[in-house]
Parts: sequence; C-alpha cells; structure tokens
Amino acid sequence: MNKISLALIGGLSMACCMNVQPMMAQVQVSVGSPAPVAQRSKDLSKLLAEIWEDRLKHSPELASYLGDKRYNDQLSDYSTQEVNAALARGRGFIRRLSEIDTTGLPDQERLSADLMLRSLIDDQEGAKFKEWEMPVNQFSGLHTDLPRLVENLQFDSVKDYDDYISRLKKIPTAFSQITTNIELGIDEGRVPPQYLLEKVEVQTQTLADQKAANSPFALPLKKFPKTVNAAEQKRISGELLEAIETQVLPAYQHFARFLKAEYVAKGRKEPGASALPNGDAYYAYRIRQSTTLNKSAAEIHQIGLDEVKRDEAEMLAIVKKLGFSDLKSFSAALKANPKEHPTSKEALLDAYKGYIAQMQPKLPGLFGTLPKAQVEVIAVPSYIEKDQAAAYYDQGSPDGRRPGRVNVNTYNFAERSLAPVEAVSYHEGIPGHHLQISIAQELTGLPEFRKQSYYTAYTEGWALYSERLGKEIGFYQDPYSDYGRLETDIWRAIRLVVDTGVHSKHWTRQQMVDYFHEHSAIDETNIQAEVDRYIAWPGQALGYKMGQLKILELRARAQKELGPKFDLKAFHDVVLDSGALPLDVLEQQVDGWIASQKK
Repeated sequence: MNKISLALIGGLSMACCMNVQPMMAQVQVSVGSPAPVAQRSKDLSKLLAEIWEDRLKHSPELASYLGDKRYNDQLSDYSTQEVNAALARGRGFIRRLSEIDTTGLPDQERLSADLMLRSLIDDQEGAKFKEWEMPVNQFSGLHTDLPRLVENLQFDSVKDYDDYISRLKKIPTAFSQITTNIELGIDEGRVPPQYLLEKVEVQTQTLADQKAANSPFALPLKKFPKTVNAAEQKRISGELLEAIETQVLPAYQHFARFLKAEYVAKGRKEPGASALPNGDAYYAYRIRQSTTLNKSAAEIHQIGLDEVKRDEAEMLAIVKKLGFSDLKSFSAALKANPKEHPTSKEALLDAYKGYIAQMQPKLPGLFGTLPKAQVEVIAVPSYIEKDQAAAYYDQGSPDGRRPGRVNVNTYNFAERSLAPVEAVSYHEGIPGHHLQISIAQELTGLPEFRKQSYYTAYTEGWALYSERLGKEIGFYQDPYSDYGRLETDIWRAIRLVVDTGVHSKHWTRQQMVDYFHEHSAIDETNIQAEVDRYIAWPGQALGYKMGQLKILELRARAQKELGPKFDLKAFHDVVLDSGALPLDVLEQQVDGWIASQKK
C-alpha cells in the first residue's frame, strides 16, 4: 500500500464542498481557427503548471512531502470557505483547459490534458458526498498525519526550523477547522462508525499525553545539521518545545475531549457506507474512483468470490504436497509453528530487507527503465501501529534526498506470520511500489502532476502484479513462502467480497471477520485491522485485485497478439513509463503498443 494516498489525500484531491452541483464531463473547445500547434502546446504546459502550483500552494504539507520548502511554515486551510474556493478554482481550470484545442499535439501532451481534465471533473463530481465532513478515522486524519509529516521533512538550516515552529503554531487553527467540519457532518448525519471513532480518541489522547520532548513533533531536535550553531540550537530547542507545550499538545487535548464528549457518541452504528446520506451513490462513486472501471458492486463481489475459489485450489495443492489434507489443518499447524513467526521486531524487519535485497539484481532482466532512488525498511511508528496494515510504502522525495521507505508493522510481532513476508516485500518495495513510483518521479518531459499522480487500481494493481513476478523468475522456493504468496493474493480477493459485502449488502463487521477466517489463515491482528480499514475507507481496497487482473489481462492479450514478438521487458516499460494511469487509459496505451509492434 502506498501511504501517500492516506496521509496526503486532502492535498491531491479537492473533492468535496458544501452546496456545489457537480460538473458533468462534457466540455466544449473554443470555436474558430485554432492557434498554431506550438502556441497551444505552450499554453497547455503553462496551464498545467499553474494548476499544479495551485495544488502545492493550497496543500503545503504535500509540497513539503515532495521536498518543496516554499510553504514549510504553512498548514492547509480546512475551512468550509476554502473547500468552496478550491472547487471554484477547479471549475475555472476546467473551463480554461477545455478552451485549449489539443488536436495535433503530441500524444503525451494530449494525454496530460485528458488526465488533468478527468481529475478536475472527478473532484467536482465528488463534491456532493462531502467527505470533508468526516475528516478523521483510525487509519488517517489530521491527528496522525501531522506527526507522520515530521518524519519526511528536511532540516538543513535555521530557516527550516523556524518555518517548522511557525507551522506548529497553526495546528490549533487546523483542529478548530476540522472540528467545525465534523459538527456540520453531525448535523447532516454524515459520521463514521462509533467504534472507529473510539480508536481515533485513543490515538489522539495518546499523542496528547506525551511530554513535549518525547513527542514525535520534537523529532527534529534529535539531531541538528552542522549549519546550525550552538546558540541557534539552544534558541530553536526552547521555542520548538514551547510551541509543542503551549500550542500542539493543548490542541490535541482539546480535540480528544471533543471526541470523548461529543463525536464518539454521535458515531453511526451501521458499518457500511450505505448508512450515510446518499450512501449507495457514494459507494458507487468510490468504486469508480478506486478501480477506474465501470463495474457495479455486485459484479465486483462475484469476481471476488471467483478469485477466492481459484486461489484456494492453488493453496490446497501446496498444502497437500506438505502432507496436509486440507487448508484448515495446515492453517492451524502454521499458526503453531514457531519457525514461521518472527522472534523479534528486528527479525521481522530483517526478513523484509533480505527479500528486497535478493530481488535487486533481477530487475535489469525485467525492466528497461530502472529508478535511481534508494529504498530502506523501517518500523511503523508506535503511536499508530496498532491500527495499521502489515506494511506500507512511503515514497521518497523527488530530489532523492529522502529514500523510499517500506514501513513494517512490528506490533504483536510474535503473532505475525512470516509466510507472506516475501510477497509483501516485493509489493511494497521492488518491483512494486518503490520501483513504479520512483520511475514515475524520475520521468522527464512530463508535467509535474503526472509524476505524482496516484490511481489506486494502477498503483496497487501493479504492486500486486509484482508479487506474482517473483514467482515467474524463480523465487518463493520455500513452499511456506509460496503459500504466503497465494495467501496475500486471496487476501486481496477477499477484499472484493467483504468490502462490497459491508458497503452494498449490509454485512456486519462480524460477517467480514468470519469470511476472512473461513477463507484464509491470515493472523488475527491483521484481520482485525483490515476489516476496520475497509469500513473506514469504502472502496479503496477494491483497487488492488481489480488492477492486478487488468494488468494480467493486458499482458495475456499482448502475448496472444504478438506471439514470438512479445517482449516482457518492453511490456513492463509501456505500463510504467507514462506514470500512473486510469486502467481504461492504460488499456489504450497497451493496445496502441501492440498495434505498433505488429507493424
């Protein structure tokens, strides 16, 4: 899982607003003789750059995450006024973009215009669902995004520290704004499930109760760069700790009290999105957003059932070779086998590091384009580990100064199975998220937004496809790891069943847990965190399997059409070398490549 979609989703999507009618995807180009191609190309490039700059300016956390320090003293404006203003700017951009005739422009320029227009219209369409009125859950939100941002900042000068102190002083305003948004959501019946809000309260209170010096917000004081002298270090330390003590921690305390006294009690009892105002339409929108496909909840549910059945057949073949009669008896033996569980947090981290290291020399045989960015393995922060996934990826900065990071959840390490670690290493690291996202960031000749685009089905679908690549090149020699590979695959197939189950078929949380138990040996720690994730984030988990299936479908088509002319390395480059794409656009790209290869 690529974590930028969680922590920075507000910066990448200006999706919701009060009393705004969504704009339909019908735009008109200007009438009359078009300007010369060179002028239209220049106009398009300038406008796309302006739109990207607007996003960075109004989402300063995103800019900082990407290594752009211009807005390091700012926080996003979460007010309803800014939400409305953002959508108004978006409508203006749609109008201006539609006035540029892209006829005759190079393919990539026309694609950039189409992708930006699609993104802007999608933001307008999502406005009616007012996601901003439910800004926190146990998986993401201001309360956890802020301390996690600190880990990704670069402190090279006195100004970096002073900007950071200024940003800390704005945290009370940010909490006040999202509290107002939450109150509007309460009035409209737009609230998360109550039991998830109880988790948010615990997370918030945990951070609020920390001493200023021990808080994650004080992390920059642990090590100063040589450019900051002793006198400045003393001043900065005093001012930064004071800001945490007098601004940050009181804001967390106040928000925790609000959660306990008001919000938790107002949380909804029904777990599915269908319980929200206009909930069925909202879930249909989230399906389209996550999968970039025109599939109904019922269709996806059936695909999930079919994929679970297929994976179970392959898993059964492995366990029978290991001397077990069925999956249940093997699962019980696996859970009881001490060799298949880490002995320490460090052992779990080392396992991930080892698999990533063994994949590295294989990459030149699979890809023509390789990234320069480095990747490292670290532990998930302790203040969020209990409710987080088994692992996730944080992309590095575009300048390469901050490496990509595979975050491994070491909470309850002794209960975690080692069987799926090899597959997850390839998913989060290489050739999965790190390779795909780093290649995109290092592309030349494309507008900046293309280098940072994220589509769940593409990005997560590629990562799931990458797990399978390891099998094709001879890895998963340990049958337990090979079983683990199928276990991670069935995990994603189960998601199709339980996500649609809870949000469109009114399943209870217990039904989701029971389905996991019935069709997998996934450990209890992961199951509990996963079902809560799907409830908190409708539709997101659908993108993984749907994306993988589409990439496999396109690869099979290319192999059939091209026969001996098919080149796997070239196919991978076609999939990766335009950055992240909606699946329908990816299909057009691959079909175009197949046609060109035939010639």
